[in-house]
Amino acid sequence: LPIRAGSSLEPEEHSMEPPAVPEGEMPLTVASGQAGCQLFGYVGIEAVLDQMKIKTMKTGFEFNIMVVGQSGLGKSTMVNTLFKSKVSRKASQPGQEERIPKTVQLQSITHVIEEKGVKMKLTVTDTPGFGDQINNENCWDPIIKYINDQYERYLREEILITRKRKIPDTRVHGCIYFVPPTGHWLRPLDLEFMLRLSKIVNVVPVIAKADTLTLEERAEFKQRIQEDLKTHTISVYPQEDFDQDPDDRALNDRIREKIPFAVVGADQEHQVNGKRVLGRKTKWGIIEVENPAHCEFPLLRDLLIRSHLQDLKDITHNVHYESYRVRRLNESNRP
Repeated sequence: LPIRAGSSLEPEEHSMEPPAVPEGEMPLTVASGQAGCQLFGYVGIEAVLDQMKIKTMKTGFEFNIMVVGQSGLGKSTMVNTLFKSKVSRKASQPGQEERIPKTVQLQSITHVIEEKGVKMKLTVTDTPGFGDQINNENCWDPIIKYINDQYERYLREEILITRKRKIPDTRVHGCIYFVPPTGHWLRPLDLEFMLRLSKIVNVVPVIAKADTLTLEERAEFKQRIQEDLKTHTISVYPQEDFDQDPDDRALNDRIREKIPFAVVGADQEHQVNGKRVLGRKTKWGIIEVENPAHCEFPLLRDLLIRSHLQDLKDITHNVHYESYRVRRLNESNRP
């Protein structure tokens, strides 16, 4: 006998499609998927941070910095002060008389620094001869070429069919530009250099040998430099366009108010109130380089090492290197 449609013996049909949801109602599965899932007990997800820390301590990391400025502004001393070790070009060549080259010659020194089990492969690139000649036309070309050559070297390793597990990173992560403490406006050389270099590398301007200026002269000079940078639309690090969230923007805004940092470098220790401090001894007292009341060296150190070192590397890889990679690949694809 035929079975009626409403009979209990009729087999149930299971559809693969989800049931229709009336208009105006949100399915619970979607809402619960977007919201976080509460755990009933300890899983151990936070151990990922420990794994990353252990791996970094084993392999170490690379940091490449470049110092640019005229001779006699204390570039080598500043680098030694930053890392509290003899890592500058001068320290590696004792007893040799330094002669100012007729053209800009780039010299790189690599050291491995270890602190509390963390190893850092530090490369310091100096630019002797920059701005020391009567005619300084196009003196930034060797520096631009060097920075682009490091991008090219990394790109060539990256596009190989069989790549290395860890590509050696020689790209310049930060360029410290030393401004002479004139107390006036920025020179055309300073403006032209920062305008060209800020497009391909993170440029951090500092006022060198700030102890030669009074506090009033220092504040006025800093304000004039900030006006110059704004007038010529020069974007120095930390760039406003790359702030990730409101917290980063608030922190970087406080840093941007202080740039350029008025710094003093010293690689000799002196006794002050029973403590050994780095400083410069004068007839009127000792200028402590790590004292915020004396100079802004602690702000520069915090920016380069303690708070923004990884951000410098990320912007170098994701912004500056990426723009170079896109440009080079577009050039190679043209008929």
